[in-house]
Formats: sequence, structure tokens, C-alpha cells
Amino acid sequence: VSGNKSFSHPYEAAAKGCFKVLFGASSYKNFNTTDVPPMKIRNVEIKENGTVKYSWPLDEMAGNKAPELHKQASGLASNPLWIKKMHHDWNPLKTFVINGPARIACDQASGVVHVTGQDSLISYRIATGQITRSAYNPQSFFMDNQILYEKTTGKIYNLFINEKEVSSLDLKLGQWDKNVATASLRTHFLHANKFYSRADSAIYILGGYGHLEYKGNVQKYDLKTGSWTDLSRKDTLFTPRYLASLGRVEGGAYVIGGYGSTTGKQILNPRNWYDLLYFNAKDATFRRLHNLKIPGEDFVFANSMVVNEKEKSFYALIFPKDKFTSELQLVRGSLEKPEYQLVGSKIPYQFIDTDSFADLFFDQYTNRFVAVTLFKTDKNQTRVSIYSLYSPPMETVAPAKTEAARANADIWLVVTSVLLIAGVFVFLRYKRNKANKDIKTEPVVVKQSIQHISEEQLRNPIADKIPEPRLFPLQNSILLFGNFQIFDEQGHEITKSFTPLLKELFLVLLLFSIRREGISSEKLKELLWFDKNTESARNNRSVNIAKLKGILDKLKHCHISKETGYWRLNIDDEQIRVDYAGYLNLVSGKRTLSKSDITELANITKRGSFLSNQEYEWLDSFKSEVSNEIVDAYLRYASSVTIAEDPEFLIKLANYIFYFDPVNEEAMTIKCKSLAYLGKHSLAKTTFENFAREYSRIYGEEFRKDMPEVLHS
Repeated sequence: VSGNKSFSHPYEAAAKGCFKVLFGASSYKNFNTTDVPPMKIRNVEIKENGTVKYSWPLDEMAGNKAPELHKQASGLASNPLWIKKMHHDWNPLKTFVINGPARIACDQASGVVHVTGQDSLISYRIATGQITRSAYNPQSFFMDNQILYEKTTGKIYNLFINEKEVSSLDLKLGQWDKNVATASLRTHFLHANKFYSRADSAIYILGGYGHLEYKGNVQKYDLKTGSWTDLSRKDTLFTPRYLASLGRVEGGAYVIGGYGSTTGKQILNPRNWYDLLYFNAKDATFRRLHNLKIPGEDFVFANSMVVNEKEKSFYALIFPKDKFTSELQLVRGSLEKPEYQLVGSKIPYQFIDTDSFADLFFDQYTNRFVAVTLFKTDKNQTRVSIYSLYSPPMETVAPAKTEAARANADIWLVVTSVLLIAGVFVFLRYKRNKANKDIKTEPVVVKQSIQHISEEQLRNPIADKIPEPRLFPLQNSILLFGNFQIFDEQGHEITKSFTPLLKELFLVLLLFSIRREGISSEKLKELLWFDKNTESARNNRSVNIAKLKGILDKLKHCHISKETGYWRLNIDDEQIRVDYAGYLNLVSGKRTLSKSDITELANITKRGSFLSNQEYEWLDSFKSEVSNEIVDAYLRYASSVTIAEDPEFLIKLANYIFYFDPVNEEAMTIKCKSLAYLGKHSLAKTTFENFAREYSRIYGEEFRKDMPEVLHS
């Protein structure tokens, strides 16, 4: 069966015999072929006299095992690309860094994400992964500028909301019509929502935040006349807010959620909003459709949502606004009922409201949701990350246990049961012996002692010696934390043997092999030889891989292969130690680590941040994952113990977190409480004050808690 068509082929089977059925790619004996068209396969069944004997749904999420429903005759899939997974897991498509500020818009009909910088336009096509850069006359971007693309005009519009002006970029001409060089009131409408109304050829801007006030303004810019109007609010449904989500439809737009207050004043009872409103552009009025139930953990929204009026549904990205290291979660909501479901996996997201931005689009060409995040670094650069998820998205599911994990769980269950039975036996025997002897004993008093650490260690615990450190061997080792270094079996460093290109090629192969299944030739070309044609890229790849193999011969237990169709770096982990692999063994599965595990993790990462001396666009996603996973691992351990159990180690733990996230509020709270428990009240106060100063420097606003609140939280 294919679609709504059915095909059959008669075959006269012998009374006795054994048959092998082959379809698709084959490597059976002398019949080897991979010459097959692209196809999607599911629900493979074998019937006998009309009765299903075997059935393989082929609806897995991961792995290469294809379970069978009737007789447990599981199959093995070679290099499977599970379609179900594509509808649940967001796929990171591209991450790159541009100098200065950047803004994003999307041509949703053709699936092209446009990123505007100060002097060039970067366009990324979702379907092909093709990226193009076009230079244009310089354009200013201030903190709260936003852009939008309108297909009917073929232009990108840059909204100077403070200055009440709009410039346009004609994509055919490749030039902006004007530039607004100076800003009068910056950050006055941060994270406002916007949309283009085709009915009256106007751009509408709703809400925003700036200068300690949430905005309830509805502003209109008429493209025909060039006039800018601040529309009077005819009702109070649209309360002042920012970090809401807006989805344009014919005749107006839907708006949901946000953060603000009824008065607009930041100091007067700010709160999260969960109302779904409809804005009618014809008469500039709002209509409330419903209010979502207040969730257990508050959240706000990315700038845009995708609305499907035919199905009476919408999709939006949500995230907590009170965390720097955060995650975006897609939700599917109803236009008629106050309900929503979490769908898809999570997307890593770093949030500072003045330096971060997230948006959601729908690529109609490939039928995919597209999420784009922006983050301004301290080097005045913007990191742009693009993700996609096939539609319709699946409801969020907990990660399934692997076969190995299940086997380990079974083993531990057996071991625990045996130990429990043995313990009961020993306890009963002890009780019986004690009763027989009837000996009076003096009570044993156990005194709790606290071994204090020095004042200097408390002030600068990042430099502390880790308890019982196990030094990483230099012989046959690859070190990625701190400066990138490789040592051969004699302990000689061979890092200098790598040219810059060979070093990047090695790191690409290593990381994609350890973290993923390897890397394809096409992806290698995109990362390293994107400016060359296919033939030239192939020649460059062959030459440089040959050079890299010559260097790796010095390690003896490390070689490059392409046996699975992907380029891989195969390393014998019994002979060569890779600190990154050791780190992954500790943090994988998001389990709560033991104290010795935490010590081992700190020992790995104390050399420095991940590949601190290497800067590549493709590497940013790896660095972000490492920082997030390390901080999460430390915080999970901290939540598993009380302050009274081990205050000194928790102080060190907090400082390990500060190494990766200097304004982590949970780490500051842990450290202050631990210091106070040890009687180091002045040091606790100093820790709080240092944190508040760093928080103010990064966020541009005062930390809103005081010392007593922290200690009693």
C-alpha cells in the first residue's frame, strides 16, 4: 500500500521451502545494491491465509532495534532515520555568530530565515541548508529594534519603535531605503509584538517594556502615508506586558500571555499573564477568548506563535523568565478551550531580556516548525541558532530507557533484593543473640564534628584543591577542557603538529563521533569547505584526511573510518583517555551524582572551560551543552543533600557552578546558607554583595532579593 493505492504481485510458493524477502538496500551475498529511491516505510506485516503472523510497526524513537508485536521476532534496522523521532526532537540546523546586533524574520512560504546585521543579510533556506550572505548599506540596530518580512511587498521592515520610523530592505535591490542613525529613548519597547496587516497596508506594534514600565500601547505605522499613530485603547483587556506571543491571521492577530502589571509600573504587583486575546485590526479592539490555568511553574512566550484557525489551534514556545540557563518548550493550545499540551523536545536557551530573543515560524515548504534564538555575547557579537521540527509534533514523552539501562536496572534490583534479605537475616540473628546474652551496655555517644576550611578557601574556592584528585594521565590522552592538547604514548605533546584546518577537522570528527553517530560528507563540506564546489571540496577533504591520518598514527589506537557511511574517529578507550568522554559518562542520563562523582567531574573540568582556546561557529552548540549539563549535574547533587550534611563541600560545589554561570541564583543561595551554617556570616554577606554587583552588571537592573530572603528561602 502506498498512500491510497495498493499494489500486489502473485507468487506461487513451493509446498516446502524457506524464503528470504529483500526490499530496499541489500548486501545479501552477491546481490549488493543501495540504488533505491527515498521512501518512508511503516507497518510491515507477514500474513498467512489472511492472518497476521508477524508485524513490525517501525515507529521507534531511537536505536536500531525494530520490535515485532506477535512473536517477539525483533528486526535490526541499519542506519535508521526514525520518522517518529523527527516529529518529537528539535533538529539543530545551523548556529553561527555575526558581529554586532542581529534581527530575524522569516519567509514562511518558501522556508527562508532572514538574519539582518549591521552591514549584511544572511539568508538560510530550511529545505536545503543553503546559506547566502549579501552586503548592503549600513543599517542601525538598537536594543529594541525588530524586523518583519512581508511577502506581498518583497521587503524586510526595520522598526525603530522609539523613533517612530520604519526603514525597508528591498530584497531584489539589496539596499535599505534609509537609516536612522541615532536613538533618543532606547529600550522603551523591548520584546514588543508586531504584525503586518494586508487589509490596510499597516504595521501594528503591541506592548513592550522599558524604563521600568510595561507598555500597553497599540501603535500603527501606515506604509502608504508613512504616518505613525498611537491608537487609543478602547478597552482594558490588553494589559501592559512584554514577552507575549502573537500570531497573525486574516483581519487581525491572536495574542497570548506575557509578563506585566495592570498599571504598567514594574514596582506595582507585576505578574505573568495567561490570557488569549484576539485583536481586530479593523476597529483596534480586543476580545478575550479564555485564560489558561495558572501552571505550577510560571512561563512567558517567544515573540511569535503559529495559528491554525481551521483546526482551532495554535503553537507557541514557552520558557521561564527567571532563569539564565533555560529551555524553550513548544506547546499546542486551543483557540476555543483553556488548555494546552507540551509537544516536542526542549531547546537550550540562554535568557537575558536585553540580550536574548526567540521566535517561532512555520516553514510551509517543508511542513516544519522553525525556532530561532539570538543571544548577544559579551564580545558584542550575536549567536544565531536555528532549529526545526516536523509537523505534526508529538506530545512530549519521557526519554525511554535503553536496553543496557534496563539490564542494569534488573541487575541492581536483584542485588538490592539479595542485600535486603541478607540484612534482615543478620538483624534477626543479632536480636536473638542479644536477647540470649542479656548484657547491659553503656550507650555509645557519637559526637558530630565539623572540620573547618580556611578563610582563603572560602573566599576563593574555585582554586581549592579537590579532595583526593586523580590526575589525568598525559600519556595517550586527548584533553578538551581548557586548552586543547593531545599527548602520545611517551607523553609528548603532538598538538603543534596540527595546522589550523587539521585541528578543526580533528575536532569535528571527534565531537560528532562521541556525541553523535558521526558526520556526513555533506555536513563536513558545509562546516569546512562551504566556499568550494563539490569536486573541490571532495579533493580538499581527501588530502586533509590523509594528512590527519599521518598525525594520528602517533597515537596508534585512534583511526578514521567511514564504515557506516558517516565519517568517524574510532578511539580505543582502553588505550586512549579522552576527558570529554569521561565527562559524558558522568552526566549522561541526568542522574544524581554521588559526592565522588562530583569530585571526579570537577577534576575533569578544573583545567578550564570546554575548548577555551578554540572558536568555531559550529562549536558553540557543543560548548552550550557542556555548560548546561555541568551546572545541572551540580544542582541535582545539591538538591539531594541538606546544608547540615556537608556545608563545606556545598560551598565548593557552588563555586564550581559559578565557574560556568557567575550569576546562578541557586548557587549563590547554597553558598550563603552554607557559610551562615558554619558561622561565617561576614563571608556570606560578602558573597551576596558580590553576586548582586555581578547580577546588576550583566542584567542592567538591581537584584530584587535581600540577604534575609536568601537565607530563609
